[in-house]
Amino acid sequence: MTDPRENGLTFDPRYDAAGLVTAVVTAAGSGEVLMVAHMNADALAATRATGRATFWSRSRQALWVKGETSGNFLNVREMRVDCDQDAIWVIAEPVGPACHTGARSCFYRRIGPDGLERVE
Repeated sequence: MTDPRENGLTFDPRYDAAGLVTAVVTAAGSGEVLMVAHMNADALAATRATGRATFWSRSRQALWVKGETSGNFLNVREMRVDCDQDAIWVIAEPVGPACHTGARSCFYRRIGPDGLERVE
């Protein structure tokens, strides 16, 4: 393993063809997975500068700060990058529910033998 991206200490995200990296957000206190979204370079820079999770909306083709309309911000406590720098782990303190449906987490349903089951 001689790839400096994988072994070095330089932050050099590996964006996909659309210029995005996947961001997994967990709750700082519980470790619960809250949501998965995408970041481009601008979203990542804004998140680092403001401490508020900012993402790239693929449907709107625009930056969005989680909570900008609802007030349910994700205040970033720490960010980590995976081994090949193509995914970001955002550890955040949620201010209110993380899901746009009002659920605490976007992962509020389990896949069961007969379909989906609520777990929240």
